[in-house]
Amino acid sequence: MEVSCLELALEGERLCKVGNYSAGVSFFEAAIQVGTEDLQVLSAIYSQLGNAYFHLHDYAKALEFHRHDLTLTRTIGDLLGEAKASGNLGNTLKVLGRFDEAVVCCQRHLDIARDVNDKVGQARALYNFGNVYHAKGKSICWSGAEPGDFPEEVMTALRQAAEYYEANLAIVKELGDQAAQGRTYGNLGNTHYLLGNFGKAVASHEQRLLIAKEFGDRSAERRAYCNLGNTFIFLGEFEVAAEHYKRSLQLARQLKDRAVEAQACYSLGNTYTLLQDYERAIDYHLKHLIIAQDLNDRIGEGRACWSLGNAHTALGNHDQAMHFAEKHLEICKE
Repeated sequence: MEVSCLELALEGERLCKVGNYSAGVSFFEAAIQVGTEDLQVLSAIYSQLGNAYFHLHDYAKALEFHRHDLTLTRTIGDLLGEAKASGNLGNTLKVLGRFDEAVVCCQRHLDIARDVNDKVGQARALYNFGNVYHAKGKSICWSGAEPGDFPEEVMTALRQAAEYYEANLAIVKELGDQAAQGRTYGNLGNTHYLLGNFGKAVASHEQRLLIAKEFGDRSAERRAYCNLGNTFIFLGEFEVAAEHYKRSLQLARQLKDRAVEAQACYSLGNTYTLLQDYERAIDYHLKHLIIAQDLNDRIGEGRACWSLGNAHTALGNHDQAMHFAEKHLEICKE
C-alpha cells in the first residue's frame, strides 16, 4: 500500500514535536518525493523542513526551504503563509549575519500582519525586528569597550532594537501573553545594558524575574539574577550585585549546570575583589578553578589563576601569588 504525502508529513511533524529533527527531516523529504497537488500541504512541508533544519543548525538548508515556502505562498496568494515564511526567513538570515536582508523580511512580515490586523503576527514581527537589530549591534560591538561606549553604528542598532522591543511589549501586554512579555523584558534589559541605560536595564530584568518566578522557569530566573548582578556592578552597587550573583549560583546548582555555576563563582570572585574582601574572592575563584578543571575548560582555568594571583598579591601572599601567576603563564603559552 502506498503511503500518501500527507501521512509522511504528519509523521515528520510528530517526530519534530518530540525533538527528533533528523528523523523528521527524512519523513518530510520522503513526503516531497511522493509529491502532492495540494499546495497548502506542500507549503506546510517546506515551512516545517526549514524549521527542522534550523533546529539542526543547518542554516543554508533552512534558508533554502523557507525561500521555497515564500515563493509558493506568494504564488497561491496565501497572505498569512507569506507572513509566516517571511518571519522564518528573517530569523534564518539573522543567524547567518545577513542583517539587511533579514530587516526586509521582518518588514514584509509586519506589513502583512498589520494589513490583516493580526495582532499576534505583529507582535512576533516586532520581536524578530528587535532581535535582528540586537544581533547586529552585538556583532559589531568590539571587545574592550564598556557598555554605552560603543561606536555610533552599534548604538544606533541597539536603540532600534529597544524601540522594536517596546513596540512588541505594548502588543503582548494588550494580548495578556505573559510568557512573551518575559522573553521581551529579558532582551530589552540586555539591550539597555549595552546602551549603558543601567536604570532601565534593572527595571526590565526585574520584570523578567517576576514573570520567570510566576511560571516557575528556573532557567530564566537564573539568567535574570545574573543580568541584574552585571547591571548593579556598573551602577557601583557591589553588595547588591553579590546578592544577585548568589541567587544565580544557587539556581545553577539546582539546575546542575556546571558551566553556569563556574560563571557565577567567577562573577562573585570579581565582585568581592571590587569590595576588597580578598579572602572571599579567593574562596569563589578557587571554586571556579575546580569546576573549570573538571570541565577541561583551559581558558576558564587560566582566568581563575590570573584572578587568584591578583587576590593573593593584594593580601601580600607572594608565594601563592607566584604559584598562580606561573600557572596562568603556562596555560597562556598553551
